[in-house]
Amino acid sequence: MNAPLPKPSPKLLPKLLIIEDDIGLCSQYRWAFPSCQVLFAHTRLQALAVAQKERPAVAIMDLGLPPDPDGVSEGFATLDGLARQAPNTKVIVATSHGDRAHALRAIAAGAYDFCEKPIDIGMLGTIVARSLRLRTLEDENRRLSEMPSPSPIKHIVTGDAGMLKVCRDIEKLAAANVSALLLGESGTGKEALARALHDLGPRAKQPFAALNCGAIPENLLESELFGHEKGAFTGAVKQTIGVIENANKGTLFLDEIGDLPHSLQVKLLRFLQDQVVERVGGRQRIQVDVRIVSATNLNLEDSVRDGAFRSDLFYRMNAVTIRIPPLRQRDGDPVLLANYFLGRFNKEFSRNIRGFTQPALLAIAAHGWPGNVRELENRMKRAVVMSENRLIDASDLELAAVADTMVDIDLRGARLRAEREVIQMALARSNGVLAVAAKMLGISRPTLYGLMESHAIEPDPSRSCETAPPEGGGTHREIEAAGADPARDII
Repeated sequence: MNAPLPKPSPKLLPKLLIIEDDIGLCSQYRWAFPSCQVLFAHTRLQALAVAQKERPAVAIMDLGLPPDPDGVSEGFATLDGLARQAPNTKVIVATSHGDRAHALRAIAAGAYDFCEKPIDIGMLGTIVARSLRLRTLEDENRRLSEMPSPSPIKHIVTGDAGMLKVCRDIEKLAAANVSALLLGESGTGKEALARALHDLGPRAKQPFAALNCGAIPENLLESELFGHEKGAFTGAVKQTIGVIENANKGTLFLDEIGDLPHSLQVKLLRFLQDQVVERVGGRQRIQVDVRIVSATNLNLEDSVRDGAFRSDLFYRMNAVTIRIPPLRQRDGDPVLLANYFLGRFNKEFSRNIRGFTQPALLAIAAHGWPGNVRELENRMKRAVVMSENRLIDASDLELAAVADTMVDIDLRGARLRAEREVIQMALARSNGVLAVAAKMLGISRPTLYGLMESHAIEPDPSRSCETAPPEGGGTHREIEAAGADPARDII
């Protein structure tokens, strides 16, 4: 005869806090939730103390608490305290029958849901189960987002296939001592990728110098690049080393190379051919060893055809070209990055904003982001600093509201969408290695392969040797996500 399965330890059960001054109702609650570790509090002070110590997953709270049992002032004060002390706790408020105004006010103040009195234990059990499941999924997503990424590209958070390919190209190109040209719109992170090329290569311990060719007046640009000798021109009171010499043995990043004046294009071409510098006003030829990485938001091929940019310089710089997709073409990244910036700015400005309203998420996904990641970062910073609500709305981001015509609120559909997003996120952070992604998700590799197949997620061809499903099967594990907070700079 099989031995009975051991009951789980109460310490392993999810914690459910009951905030209720009616002792008889507390007794009913105790027996209604056998799968939870039930905690009790009868006043606001008790509730906040228990919440701070125990960090319950869910709380059920009566709005009528002493010393105002017939009103709601103490209940709302408790709700506000819970939002500050235990922001991840899902609070379910119990309201009098027909008192929907207070219920809606509680939801606006941060409550997860409400249940009318007299309490229907079956209905309440469903709400508690749903909130426990959501809390578990949020905790899992938080754990995944806080794990260090195995990707060597430090300054990138993305789940988009095109951007992941850029990351892999940067990783491969870093070890090759060839010039590189980065093409992309303003705000897509060209300098961050140039620095990654430097940091991942053999020159990582040597200098990295950056110069924006469009930000310096033409009459000063030559001196900035090549340096000058004392007395070379009015105001040259001492010898000055140029940025090329300062980058000796390392990497020089020339941003907005398309704005380089035609006269300097000739001199830069000569330098690229022999790696020799002559300072302005000097005759000494100085041998240097510099890797050139250039970038522009212009179409250099058009500039070459128009005669604005020398073709020989273009081909000299264009040993390898990497095209960086704009944010509007990075599938799912605007919302992913918005969640990252929310976590970062919450910490930086000591705020406790809990997420986004549905209109805000729709607006983020629909916006064209002409300023790319830089625009998103600035809008999020302003929203976190200025918002007076628990959730960021489209108006906080100064984005136009978008009609929610495409969102299916079916629970199973929502679960499948969230499951797919988390799998894609894990694949992005594991650089396409299925064994690492499965470990992040807490599932077996065969299970991950089956989930990818069911969601029509194609494995990365460059990792094809790692994606064949091992023999055997796995248990389907449901995973959903609610935001991301990678603790890194990003592009």
